[in-house]
Amino acid sequence: MKNRDPLKFPLTALAACATAVVLMSGCSSMKTPATADVAVSRAAVDNAASAGAAELAPDEMRAAREKMIRANQALKERDYKLARDLADQAQADAKLAQSKANSVKASTAANEINENIRVMREELDRANSQAPQQ
Repeated sequence: MKNRDPLKFPLTALAACATAVVLMSGCSSMKTPATADVAVSRAAVDNAASAGAAELAPDEMRAAREKMIRANQALKERDYKLARDLADQAQADAKLAQSKANSVKASTAANEINENIRVMREELDRANSQAPQQ
């Protein structure tokens, strides 16, 4: 049996390299996106908490946090598909919580403005009724 020099058989060497690259990228692509998805979802949960969603949308925040815990556990157990799915769900829950919190804040601000307008109108009406008639 002869010792084959890979330089003499470039197609064989190229095929072996290509196979190795495909196998390595296939294995790494399963872990990297799951880790990235979990990190992005964690940031979404943190952003929602910063927006006051824990107080203003507690059910959605609770769901997001529970799914993040489960996603992290799945990541530790190397169940990358489950980790990715749970991370996506947690991100959706966190965005919903943040949207609800922002909506409550906007409604509160609008109510305060309307109340201020009402008070100003009353004061204006009172001032106009007390002003001497010409």
